Amino acid sequence: MVHLTNYEKQMLDGQMGKFKQKAMQFIVRYAEVLGAEELCEVSRATLFIGAQHYLDCYAEDTDYKKIFSEFYLCSNEIVEFDKVSSCCKTQTCAACCDLKEYERTHLSREFHERNRRYLEITKEIGVKIVDSCTPYYVGWVPMMGEHFVTTESSNVVISNTIFGACGNSDGVEAAVCAAITGRIPKWGMHVKENRYATCVFTLDFEVKTQMEWDLLGFTLGRLLPKHEVPVIVNGLKDAEINRMRQLCASLSVTSAAEICHIVGLTPEAQTLEMALGGKKSEHEIRVTKKDMEESLSMLCDKGSGKIDYVSIGCPHISLDEIYEIALYVEGKKLPEGVELQIWTDYATKEMATVNGYTKLIEDTGAALLTGSCPIVMREDSHRHATAMVMFGAKQAFGIRHQTKVPVYYGEVFRCIDAAYNGRWEESK
Repeated sequence: MVHLTNYEKQMLDGQMGKFKQKAMQFIVRYAEVLGAEELCEVSRATLFIGAQHYLDCYAEDTDYKKIFSEFYLCSNEIVEFDKVSSCCKTQTCAACCDLKEYERTHLSREFHERNRRYLEITKEIGVKIVDSCTPYYVGWVPMMGEHFVTTESSNVVISNTIFGACGNSDGVEAAVCAAITGRIPKWGMHVKENRYATCVFTLDFEVKTQMEWDLLGFTLGRLLPKHEVPVIVNGLKDAEINRMRQLCASLSVTSAAEICHIVGLTPEAQTLEMALGGKKSEHEIRVTKKDMEESLSMLCDKGSGKIDYVSIGCPHISLDEIYEIALYVEGKKLPEGVELQIWTDYATKEMATVNGYTKLIEDTGAALLTGSCPIVMREDSHRHATAMVMFGAKQAFGIRHQTKVPVYYGEVFRCIDAAYNGRWEESK
């Protein structure tokens, strides 16, 4: 049985309106399934909503109120819109398309307009339109111990790992209902005892470049036993947020890990003993260069060849990275028929535009795009491609479920070189 506070009981009884009542009914059912005995207060949320492709089961002219009631609130009754919780800072996660561009991403105007209509309603209920899978770049930064929900897998790992905040990989319906009620079942990463490391990773090598951090996350996820919590004890050099972003994103691809302790770096792992909670580890795994090479072989097809579709920015990249790319490509020109898409959020793009970086990039024929990525936009955005180049690992791995053309993966500037050469060259 789930123990509710008086405030939560009032919400469940409908005293705060049908909108919150239906959402609370979902949260209570969710808690019962999980075996959670109580709820915890959620103060931050990111939501994967809009005209997302998981809604393709609905006809295009279906009223959004019906969609919202059935899909997010799991209600057969059509519920009038109200506001999300005033105690929960809520914004949109990755979007199904760029806010302004649709022709450059090969999507229809009708789809773009449908997404815009859905987001207008989303704004009215109190959700801020940010369209970012890296919300920490634009102010969404949970404090240590703060409870959050997010529908972005990499953000789950980042927020638990770096910020010491508390959240799980909840589904989109649970996240929406949590944002409406300000509550989520107290289980998983919301409980301190579940956050301690159980699997110790030792590296046989040093990890320096961003690509190596990216590959390491993918590799750790492959090697991590199910239901275990990883801690890395050595080998990581030049740690910073962009490298951590790649490690956390790729770890979430090959495992269900929601936190990754790093001894001496992350807040809950100042020592190995602290990370383990004073207990003995369940597993000890040594990671070798061969393990990393096996990961690379899963992400990058063999051989060389012509390419016509390059995407950088999974997860969305920072202003500093856009600056570096702008300087690198200045004065170059893309070959005819080759696309280079660079993905960020629209707030960061606006800063890039103010600083002149957008112009430097787009003068070459490339596109600085916002909010989405090829995986989220799905097949319509890239079915014309004959060979692809992707950074990072999450994108290079995930896109393979949507295409049969060659997919290459490598360090960021090597991917960019491939775009301007119109060709991928295999490493010697």
